[in-house]
Amino acid sequence: MRVPRPSRRLVAGVATAPLRALRAVPPPVRRSVVALCAVMLLAGCGWLWVRDSSLVAVEEASVSGLTTPDAPRLRAALTAAARDMTTLHVRVDELEKAVSPFAVIKEVHAEADFPHGLRIEVVEHRPVALVSGGEGEPPVALADDGTLLRGLEPERRLPVLDLEGGLPAGDHLTDPDALSLLRAVAAVPGPLRGRVRGAAYRLERGLVLSLRTGPELLFGDASRAGAKWAAAARVLAHEGVADATYVDVRLPDRPVAGGLEPLLDPDADPILPPRGGGCP
Repeated sequence: MRVPRPSRRLVAGVATAPLRALRAVPPPVRRSVVALCAVMLLAGCGWLWVRDSSLVAVEEASVSGLTTPDAPRLRAALTAAARDMTTLHVRVDELEKAVSPFAVIKEVHAEADFPHGLRIEVVEHRPVALVSGGEGEPPVALADDGTLLRGLEPERRLPVLDLEGGLPAGDHLTDPDALSLLRAVAAVPGPLRGRVRGAAYRLERGLVLSLRTGPELLFGDASRAGAKWAAAARVLAHEGVADATYVDVRLPDRPVAGGLEPLLDPDADPILPPRGGGCP
């Protein structure tokens, strides 16, 4: 079935309707509308020209937040990128691109200081753990989101994660067990941060954290890590746990200290401390 085409007269009428409507406007109003459109067009073009002109070019860039040993190189890279901008056209994505080879950088923020200044604030990843770099290689620091901070000089007192398979090849941890270990050590409260030596998964005990001095901490898994650390801190504060071999916080509401018997059923009653020792 043939669909009838609209007549040329109808099409022409539709196409010329805006022109007829404009002609119906009184000449003074029409001239005002045309003048306003011209002014807006010129203003837009002028803004685009001024925005990227040398009148507002970045001449001074201040960088704050850098603590890494690579700070001089990072500051130079950010300053060079900033000098290709203006204070009316700050491109944070270009600043981030300039420091993308440095894994220690987490975020970059920038604020224009009109007419020729730019304040750049850098947020660094905070290393919370170490991963063995392999035989003869230095350990690699890890941020709390799993980013491997290659090239960053790590603190030697950070906890070491015992990862099955060793150091991953990419820039981030992806193994679920490794991420669980990381979540557990990332939640360490400040007073205990320097005491945690390492974290590993062990048969029947699950996630176990070792201290530089004191008993092992049985976490089971990384769930409720904050509550488990709070329970561990309360138990470790008791003088009676100095000779304990473990502190079990798998049930953080009922922490216990004592021997090495594993709690195989997480729904069962918690292990009671041995007679004459331990901490309820």
